[in-house]
Amino acid sequence: MSTFTSTRDLSNAAMTEIKPEKSFTTPADPLTILHSCANQGWLRRLDCAMAAFMRELDSSAAPALLVSTAVLAQMEGRGHTCLPLRLLVTQPNEILAWPQAARQDLNSLWEMLPSNLPDWLYALQTSPLVRSILDKTAGKNIQDEPDCGQPLILGGSNKEPLLYFRRYYLHEKQIACDVLQRTTAAHPIDECVAHQWLNRLFDPTTHTTEIDWQKLACAVALRASLTVITGGPGTGKTYTAARLLALLFAMHADPQRLRVALAAPTGKAAARLRQSIDTSLQELTKRMGKELDLESYTRRIGAARTLHSLLGARPDTRLLRFNAHHLLDVDILIVDEASMIHIEMMSALLQAMPHGAKIILLGDKDQLASVEAGAVLGDLCRDALDGNYDMETVRYAESVAGLTLPRQFINNEPEATPLAQQTVMLRKSRRFGGLIGQFAQAVNEGNCAGALKLITNDKTAVLQTTSHPTLQTILDLAVRGRTGGAACYADYLQLIKTRPANTMTNIDSHENWVKSVLLAFDRFRILCAVHEGDWGTESLNLTVQQALAAAGLLKPRGEWFSGRPVMITRNDPELGVFNGDVGVTLPGTRENSALRVYFLDGNNLRSVGINRLAHVETAFAMTVHKSQGSEFLHTALILPQGGTKVLTRELVYTGITRARESFTLIEGQTGLLRQAIERQSQRASGLRLLLDGAAFTPQVVLR
Repeated sequence: MSTFTSTRDLSNAAMTEIKPEKSFTTPADPLTILHSCANQGWLRRLDCAMAAFMRELDSSAAPALLVSTAVLAQMEGRGHTCLPLRLLVTQPNEILAWPQAARQDLNSLWEMLPSNLPDWLYALQTSPLVRSILDKTAGKNIQDEPDCGQPLILGGSNKEPLLYFRRYYLHEKQIACDVLQRTTAAHPIDECVAHQWLNRLFDPTTHTTEIDWQKLACAVALRASLTVITGGPGTGKTYTAARLLALLFAMHADPQRLRVALAAPTGKAAARLRQSIDTSLQELTKRMGKELDLESYTRRIGAARTLHSLLGARPDTRLLRFNAHHLLDVDILIVDEASMIHIEMMSALLQAMPHGAKIILLGDKDQLASVEAGAVLGDLCRDALDGNYDMETVRYAESVAGLTLPRQFINNEPEATPLAQQTVMLRKSRRFGGLIGQFAQAVNEGNCAGALKLITNDKTAVLQTTSHPTLQTILDLAVRGRTGGAACYADYLQLIKTRPANTMTNIDSHENWVKSVLLAFDRFRILCAVHEGDWGTESLNLTVQQALAAAGLLKPRGEWFSGRPVMITRNDPELGVFNGDVGVTLPGTRENSALRVYFLDGNNLRSVGINRLAHVETAFAMTVHKSQGSEFLHTALILPQGGTKVLTRELVYTGITRARESFTLIEGQTGLLRQAIERQSQRASGLRLLLDGAAFTPQVVLR
């Protein structure tokens, strides 16, 4: 229960209000109804435990506080960082999403609660367990509570009050303060020199009437400590980051001393970041020649790492080695797949960055948010589509990048935020211009008719959907592929049979064979929306394994066998494996050597013995969430029957954009794609509000 403070964290003043715990068994007790709801599966038992914990801390806790706590805990489990109280009071069905069968319990619960928002707020503000930081109370003469370590925070605005668990509020506050500090701290720039280098790094012969957003992103990144670069697949985020690195090397007085780090939330994403950066820098090195010694500069860039590894995560504690008191030794940090970063990790990352060091966040704001609480990149990119650039940014873009920003991206009003001036959206996809890109764009825009027309009328078989699919449809895809999307699991399993002889004396041949197997495995993937059910990852991993064995492609013997693909489910820095890493089980170099799991990071191969891997799961099928940061030649997205609660536009968009050449959609029932496109994911958060008001608040340091 790390979200909460313990009773020892409450001040003596608050503790004097706490009375001994009593036993409540009357039907009117809200805890009784909450436990009944948990027994029916409408709440988690953890949610009820949080409400009971508040009763332990304050035996006179109002029903509104107990119910708010239970719902807040449930919201946190669904990825929200706070509870919008106005919505809870006025539209409880909307926020709880309970089935019709729960209406009686819900009505019984609501009968004992305040009927309006002011009374609900009063019940919370008079509790010693709640610290109110609203500017004014809603019609009640109650002073703001001092910070005595209360486990609940009442924040937001008077119009939209938000209830937080203390830790999540502090994380949001920390991020808001850090972002404001880093986007307003100006870095001195010789604009004339910057203009000259930008023209060399971005070929002026390719100039068109369109805005070069990549060039603008590099320009604005020069002038502050934080820059956010967002865009869909193929818009060139890492291409831009590579040119930004070259620009920073060129503009620095002593580039050999610059300390550069690359990171991403998962090992796969980190490896792809490094590979993309290296490819772009190699191309630049050839073009720049002796004008800029990029080769020697980039040799000093270390391997891309996961954020957990970068910050020094350990398996026995949530504390990180690098923090506000022990800063990272880095001048420039580029972080890819930032949409996957949850609020606690983003807070920790910003705190660990030295003052004045540059952090560049890359990511697609429209992808699924992190599995854990928060949608930080989405909150940071709220102005990305509209630009909202002020007149100073307009002048700067013209002076440094030679770009005239179109009127629709300019905001002359005072609400043009410092963060907006450091956020650039890349708008032209160079890789997804075909049918997959068009389909993804239609889904992202909520264009149901356009998306359905594309996938049902495609004659090229790049996009394909199946009428009335069965489980056998999925298994056939896994074993044999399909017309226009031939990649399947047979690709890598056939290669396993070609293991070279005498690998002990020819290590290179074994390494090349392993790499070919891993690359072939990454040609195809089944992506699921859920874990459970016939079309969830748990069931499909078993049935796909059985189908491959029946086809003579696998010989499963117990838990571990050659060819078993696995995903790491828990960070283990000592082994160098992290949550989300995917590898394939293969024999080692000796003729009868024990099995090992091999992982490919860019062009680097690493392996771990199977006896040392305690936290893994088979990975023929994986969730869309876990697939972020990866790409596959052929992707099959499974939308399960009865899974409408989890199907959203962002999930489908993320699944589509994992495919490079072929995409297959399998709907458990007709209409699921339409339902998903019409349902946008919304996560409750107060970060946007805090970003607007952060200028008036002191910096917070989490301990």
